[in-house]
Amino acid sequence: MKPLNIIGPVMGLAAVLTLGACADMNNNGNPNYSGSSYPQSTNQSGAYASYGVVQAIELVRVDNRGIGGSGVGAGTIAGAVIGGIVGHQVGQGQGNTAATVLGAAGGAYAGHELEKRNQQTSDAYKFTIRMNDGSYQTLTQTTNPNIRVGDRVRIENGVAQRY
Repeated sequence: MKPLNIIGPVMGLAAVLTLGACADMNNNGNPNYSGSSYPQSTNQSGAYASYGVVQAIELVRVDNRGIGGSGVGAGTIAGAVIGGIVGHQVGQGQGNTAATVLGAAGGAYAGHELEKRNQQTSDAYKFTIRMNDGSYQTLTQTTNPNIRVGDRVRIENGVAQRY
């Protein structure tokens, strides 16, 4: 078996998986979508503070990559490449191609699962705030500076604080 014959399929598979990692699968085609069914305020220029009343507080789990991290990481890509190489060692002709694709898919799955198990998570607070202009804004932050439902808050630089 010639080692140069596997470089093309492996590089092609790595390119497809890398491009797949670039897709944002959580925006529903709407650039202003934030994962909430409430309309969102778009006045976050940071030049001034916004004011509102806390409507709901929810404790959520976030991974260490930050809020809304990507689901495809180095473990998935490495698993796909290794699986593709191992799969390519099996069979010949059409069977070899099928084994390469199945090996890459299986390796990607295994790498993704290992990466998920090793992922550290922490708690954060998701605040739903009814702004003074009647719109709703959802913020997620890792600290709760003694904010309760019904409190008036000031949002400055993306952080809610009682006032």
